[in-house]
Amino acid sequence: QLQLVESGGGLVQPGGSLRLSCAASGRTLDYYAIGWFRQAPAKEREGVGCISSSGTNTNYADSVKGRFTISRDRDNPKNTVYLQMNNLKPEDTAVYYCAAIFYSGTNYYATPGLNQYNYDYWGQGTQVTVSS
Repeated sequence: QLQLVESGGGLVQPGGSLRLSCAASGRTLDYYAIGWFRQAPAKEREGVGCISSSGTNTNYADSVKGRFTISRDRDNPKNTVYLQMNNLKPEDTAVYYCAAIFYSGTNYYATPGLNQYNYDYWGQGTQVTVSS
């Protein structure tokens, strides 16, 4: 069972930046494609972006394109995945989750997309609040 742990959330002013991290407890995220999702109060969970197992391909929601970037740290033995969030807006306030699906072989370079049902493993979430 893959256990995901997010970190890096907090309170930031509009226009500010945060970097969220997603790591697996006790193992590496090699061969797992990762998605980032968020859920604001009284709203449906929505996909923010995703990255392939290879780290070479990404996909983003229109609402965050040009502001958010997902990357993988292959120098890190755990192959941690990051969500860099710039120019944050109050509407970005939400609990952010990372999710994973095992993608190897012919799927190694594929992105799973922004549908939450495409993912098998989920972290517990980290709160991001954008407010002055």
